Amino acid sequence: MTQESMKMLLPGRWILGGFGITLILMGLVTFASLKNTDEIRQGANQVQNTYLTLNTLTNFYASMTAAESARRGYIFLGYQEDLERYQNEVKNMQSEIQLLQKQLHPSLTQKQKFANLNLLVIQRLTILQQSIELYQKDKSAVQTQTNITDRSIKLREQILRATADIKAEEEHYLNSSLKQSENSIYLRIKIECLGTILSLIVILSLCFILERQWINRKKIESLESSLAQEKKLGELKVNLFSMISHEFRTPLSVILLSSQLLKEKLEKIVNKLELKNLYRIQTSAKLMNHLLTDILTITRAESGKLDYKPQLINVETFCLNLVEDLQLFVTNPHPIEFRSQGNCFRVSLDEKLLYSILSNLLLNAIKYSKANCKISLILTAETEFTIFQVIDEGIGIPLAEQPKIYEPFYRGENVENVAGSGLGLAVVKKCVERHQGEIYVDSEVGVGTKFTVKIPHQNVVVA
Repeated sequence: MTQESMKMLLPGRWILGGFGITLILMGLVTFASLKNTDEIRQGANQVQNTYLTLNTLTNFYASMTAAESARRGYIFLGYQEDLERYQNEVKNMQSEIQLLQKQLHPSLTQKQKFANLNLLVIQRLTILQQSIELYQKDKSAVQTQTNITDRSIKLREQILRATADIKAEEEHYLNSSLKQSENSIYLRIKIECLGTILSLIVILSLCFILERQWINRKKIESLESSLAQEKKLGELKVNLFSMISHEFRTPLSVILLSSQLLKEKLEKIVNKLELKNLYRIQTSAKLMNHLLTDILTITRAESGKLDYKPQLINVETFCLNLVEDLQLFVTNPHPIEFRSQGNCFRVSLDEKLLYSILSNLLLNAIKYSKANCKISLILTAETEFTIFQVIDEGIGIPLAEQPKIYEPFYRGENVENVAGSGLGLAVVKKCVERHQGEIYVDSEVGVGTKFTVKIPHQNVVVA
């Protein structure tokens, strides 16, 4: 085998090796995610069970109070309805006690405390029943009834202390479950971040190898062969990033679902300040998903495979929903003002591409603006065009850099430490061009920026 043939085969081997490493990493991350998800699910079940136990204790106390009230009503007034109500509440107490026995944490101390509580409840129900039977035999035995009431009150105080002890231990188990769930979430984030970083390194290495292979072939092939190879390379990139996007969205979806379930379980029993880490998890997962979408959009646009499926949509409603979504998307929401001008409500546009255009512009406005700076989204309907304007009071774009802002991965010199990928405006440009529209920028450093997107009408319904 000649040296040149070896050079041609070497990139292929690197590509196969890279794909193998990527699949192994994804498999390991998926396995770790599933295992961690099971731990989170168990913790969530424990939290739910503890919440039900506390609720059962509350219902038991309510039934006990209602039974005492009905007993007194029957003793003092002699109403048969109070006796029936007492009997029903006693049944409820017994039912709640049985349910509590099933729900309590299976520890020795809880079993002992429950046995003590059950004994006290039996004693108190016996006394209350004696009071009712005494009243039915001798309605004038006031002093005896008073003594029974005093004994009942003492037993009630003992029952309250017993339920308080049970509740305190259940809350201790609840806190332990929450801590365990929190540790599981942190471990999962670390595992998936490590897997993501390693996968990205392998992917970037693969892209670098593919690019070098394409350059080497361009030198030895004709123009026709080079064009065919470029097309093939573009298809490979689309397939590669599609696969990566699909595989990454699976663990991201699991993260979002798990954090949402955990938030729904905890938000009623935990202080909102203690849920901030869950909000950070959800925001980070959404940002990663947004980044994957941008990368895939750029790749498809460059390969000429960016889908364009226009349909009639209500642009005003679309903008209102988008603004609402973004307020929930970012960690520190900015006030976004939406204004609509004109009377054109339904326009034939590609909804996904329009979402990429406006969401990237608004996210950039939020990202490069100080807190509480006003951001505006203005919709203007004209006879032949629909115009969207995004206006902020942020850091602005230097005039010399404005021609370069639509290049992928390009970032201005004045962004300082603001995190970003440099893909947002490149995605916006590709999506606007797919609509055969135009985009303009008007910006001044330290004053703010205004982006204007002008899209021609194809099919319009005027209100």
